[in-house]
Amino acid sequence: MSEPADTVERHRVAVVGAGFGGLAMTHALADRGVEDVVVFERDAGVGGTWRTNTYPGAACDVPSHLYSLSFAPNPHWSRTYATQPEILSYVEDCYDRLDVRRKVRTSTAITAAAWHEDRECWRLTDEHGEAHDANVLVTAVGLFHTPAVPAIDGREGFRGPKLHSGLWDHSVDLTDRRVAVVGTGASAIQVVPAIAERTAHLVVFQRTPPWIVPRRDEPFTPEQQQRFAEDPEELRRHRRSWEELFEANTSFLRDGPASVALAELASGYLAHKVADPALRAQLTPDYPVGCKRVLVSSDFYPAVQRADVELVTERIERVLPGGIRTGDGRQHPVDAIVWCTGFRATEYLRGMEVAGRNGADMHSTWAGTPRAHLGMSVPGFPNLFMLYGPNTNQGGNSIILILEAQAGYVAQAVAVMDATGATSVDVRPDAMTRYSADLEASLERTVWTGGCDSYFRGADGDVVTQLPHTAGWYQRRTSAFDPEDFSLRSP
Repeated sequence: MSEPADTVERHRVAVVGAGFGGLAMTHALADRGVEDVVVFERDAGVGGTWRTNTYPGAACDVPSHLYSLSFAPNPHWSRTYATQPEILSYVEDCYDRLDVRRKVRTSTAITAAAWHEDRECWRLTDEHGEAHDANVLVTAVGLFHTPAVPAIDGREGFRGPKLHSGLWDHSVDLTDRRVAVVGTGASAIQVVPAIAERTAHLVVFQRTPPWIVPRRDEPFTPEQQQRFAEDPEELRRHRRSWEELFEANTSFLRDGPASVALAELASGYLAHKVADPALRAQLTPDYPVGCKRVLVSSDFYPAVQRADVELVTERIERVLPGGIRTGDGRQHPVDAIVWCTGFRATEYLRGMEVAGRNGADMHSTWAGTPRAHLGMSVPGFPNLFMLYGPNTNQGGNSIILILEAQAGYVAQAVAVMDATGATSVDVRPDAMTRYSADLEASLERTVWTGGCDSYFRGADGDVVTQLPHTAGWYQRRTSAFDPEDFSLRSP
């Protein structure tokens, strides 16, 4: 039985998730004078994916100065590509410096949200059974928070340690052990070089090879850091140069010049780093560059060529108590397994029941293919906005640019409600239909709709994570909240 309304605290805005998205959203609201905001975070501290992903070698593949908030620049980044501890430290500092941490409630996962028409608010239920009301609900939970482990026969019977890159257990010592790394995606190409030097033998199980481009990871000198700190305009120019470079070289369009150039770079890099033709053939993808996530690394190819590292491309048939058996019948004895198998990225709002008008269930509404107007709003779910929602993942630039654009858009929506006296805004079905049609047409021009399988695709095969446009396009498209696309209701 739900609690009476007058016994439940109520806020103007509730934000779910205290990572980059939650920070950008809370800051954008504060800029417009909206301070009655509460942020719910399921983990014990802020930072989002950069708090939970602590595997060896964890780092960002976007340059540090671009992977930071425009309103909170950091002149003291230590190197071109920051590692996980430095990024987490930056996010935590931002929550303190921007006076946002006081609005955050950690260790509080929201498990259900239901729209109450009579009170025009969202009733949130947390994992402890407590209820919270908010007029506006913003989810900022990201894509990479629910680890995915393949359903391989015998998996649970393995008697050694089993780790997932997204939930690393630092109490497990892999020194002098025979270790299996399953997967060769974004986390694997960082884990493998980081642990190869201390394991006795490392077996890397590859289903599909990734396209890899070199990581030019130069440290910043003290002189550069001092110049950035003393000259904010120089720091802005440096960030803008990266943004413009990425924007001009977006490589997700079929046969586009940027795609061709990236393919030449990646194939040339592979040829340069791997001399053995047999190994090079194993590491050569059979799909277009960009169809899967293009990875950035300068130490993965050297790592897999070590004498104590073995690359296995045969299909895993079964996990045994003491190893892994592949489709060719070969048994690979290992003491520990590291699952670098990604996340359930296409299952938006996983772990949260969301009921809109007339009890409509969000997950049933999506029916396996999540779609949202501008990636943020779904008809029938008023006052609900998603940051990093369906089809907003970046194909060529920093996700921070998208998050800031979305936060500004939602803050405008709240301002329009205040200015008009509206208590709810609900995206119009015709606006949703138009946007979805344009989205589908644009996706058809990308490499993502080719023949390769990737985390970009939902259960039915549709591309549900990727934005088929540049970050600049999205910034322009979301620069002004258009009330004509929404139904505004007043008491």
